[in-house]
Order: sequence, then structure tokens, then C-alpha cells
Amino acid sequence: MENLRSFRFYNPRTWDMNRFVRRSWWKILAVLLVVYGLVAGMLIPLKPNLLSVSPRSAKLGETVTLDVVGYNTSFQGAGAGAMNAWLIAGNSPELSLRAEAVEVIDDRKARLTFRIPAFLPDLEADKATLPIYINSPADGAFVDPIGVFVRQETPASSLAAAEAPWRTSAIKKGDLTATPRTTFPYRGHLAESIRNTYFHVSLWFAMMFVFIAAVTYAVKFLLRSRSASLERASVVSFRDKADYWSVAFTSVGMLFGVLGLLTGAVWAKYTWGSYWSWDIKQFTTLIALLIYAGYFVLRASFPDPEQRARLGAAYNIFAFACLIPLIYILPRLSGNSLHPGAAGNPAFGGEDLDNTMRMVFYPIIIGWTLMGFWMAGVAYRARLLKEKVLLKG
Repeated sequence: MENLRSFRFYNPRTWDMNRFVRRSWWKILAVLLVVYGLVAGMLIPLKPNLLSVSPRSAKLGETVTLDVVGYNTSFQGAGAGAMNAWLIAGNSPELSLRAEAVEVIDDRKARLTFRIPAFLPDLEADKATLPIYINSPADGAFVDPIGVFVRQETPASSLAAAEAPWRTSAIKKGDLTATPRTTFPYRGHLAESIRNTYFHVSLWFAMMFVFIAAVTYAVKFLLRSRSASLERASVVSFRDKADYWSVAFTSVGMLFGVLGLLTGAVWAKYTWGSYWSWDIKQFTTLIALLIYAGYFVLRASFPDPEQRARLGAAYNIFAFACLIPLIYILPRLSGNSLHPGAAGNPAFGGEDLDNTMRMVFYPIIIGWTLMGFWMAGVAYRARLLKEKVLLKG
């Protein structure tokens, strides 16, 4: 009787839906993360900064007036006298020069007046670039790293005398205001194109994870080939399944790589002025993808399935071994790359990728990666069905 009551309230649709959610939760997560990254990446505004500063050079010991044009700024919203600006000498805010006057013209334009000391606080420097720090309650604090360029003909007689005028008006605790909004970091030469990070860079990360899975299954295939198979000839062996997985993951990795290369070319057009400038990282990445393209050419050259799978697996390991130095090591050894991270310096510093941007960047990497595994799974199942049909035929 109890069994009949349970059967009466059994709903097959509810059971099927629960089973679908349990088995496909990561696919749902992949879609949600990618959609979240794209929507947030396109709609969240950029952090305020300066589009232009005129003039860009000044002389020590003179008063200079800088006409600045802001981007996504609300200078008038700061209120009278609430907006401040500093010139920073060196890397320490303790050596900074406060503007004598800040005249707000409108929300995007302002005039900053500085009385520059006669000496730089570095006795050995003959020139320096002084970044501009701006703070207002409406926009928060932001920095223009290009700032103002100055030359020093004769240094001060002592370090204390050189640093004194820079310390008297330096930035103090509480002078800088954090914006309450979530905004992406702003780089003058990147502007809105920094949003391409969620397409270009995240696809490269996902490509790496997918290629790792591909080379893992290539190794599995070679290891399983060392022992005799006990499976029937009428079924697809575990060894062949490893080969199918390797091909599926490599195909998806190539797709992500090509998309990453194309989105990078579009980004280069808007920031460097050309789709292709033969930058070291562009060149080495192209070589890496061409090596992986050779994987498919190699497999198509051998009609025998056994030879095709063995040579393909060995070549996949070779291609992955070339991928790491070509994409990550050689570009960093070069000192003339336009990409961030050249000359051994790590990319994605605070001005390229701050905490607000990481809240979108890392989730979309996970989303693209899960999407790649999903696509590889579909390709694998299609190949498996094809082989089962051939075996039954």
C-alpha cells in the first residue's frame, strides 16, 4: 500500500529535471559565468582618468598651469575646493607636490597650477616623469602615470634640501578618497578597449586548460597502448576513447586559440594602430598555433587508425612542450614587446587589472574553460557514436 501511495505521487518530469540538474550543473554554471562576464564587462563603467594633459613638460623652479581633460569624470560634482591634485616625484607619495590652485571648468575640464621646486628629490636624476594624482569626492582618487616631464640640469647640494619642498605639501593619510562605485582600471592608451580582456586574455587562459586536458589524454593513450587490450573488437576500447578525447580537446583548444588571436588583432588595431605589428608575442603565438595546426595535418596524412593515433599522441605532447616557451617564456625574455609582461615583468598590475576587474576576469576564465570542456564532450560523443555505428555495420 505504501508503495502504491509513493507511486501515485511520483512525477517523472520532476525526477528527470532533478537528474538533469545533478548531471549538468557545471554546464549551467559555464553559461551563467560567461553571460555574467560579458554583461558585466560591457556595462560596468571605466574608472575616471585623464584623456589629455597640456603641456606635458615643465621646467624646475617655475610655475606651470596644466589644462586637463578627463574621461568619465565629474569634476563639478566635487564641489568648490573639494578637488585636489598632486605631482608625484619617484614612487613614493611622501614626495609629492600639491597643486596651488585647481580651477574646475566643467565636468571634464580643469586647470591645475603647480609651483615646481627648483630641484628633484633625487640627486642623481637628470630627468623625471611626474605622475599626476587627482582626488575628488565624486570620482575618488586616480592617477595619470604619464604626468609631466621635467629635466634637472644641476642637482641640489644635499638630499634634505632637495626633498624639503616635496615633503611639505605631500599626500597625507585621508587626502585620497576611494570611489564607492565598482569601476574598471583605466589606462590612457587602452581606454574602452580594456574590456577586450574578457574576450582576448580569458580565451587564452581557457585555451591553456583545454590543451592541458588534450595532452593528458594523449599520454593516457600511449600508456594504454603498452598493454594488450582485453576488450572485444566490437566495442570501442579505452585506449581509443583516450585518443578521441585528445582530438576533441585539441580541436576546442585550437578554436579558442584562433579566437584569441583574432580578438588580439582587433585590440592591436585600436591601441597600436595596426592589426598585426609582428610583436614578439604575436609572432610566437602564431608559431604555437601553426604547430598545433600541424597536428591535424599529421593525422589526416595516415589512413591507418593505429599509426594515426600513435603519431598524433606523440605530436600532441611535442606541441604542448613548444607551447609553454613560445607563449610565456620567450616573450618575457624580449625587452621590446608591446604586450604587458615584457622583460620579465609580470603583467596585470594594479593599473591593468585591479580587484574590481578581477571579480569579472576570473569568473569568465572559469566560464570559458567549462564551456570548452562542454564543447569537447559534445565532439567526443559525436565521434564515439560514429565509431559505434561503424563497428556495428
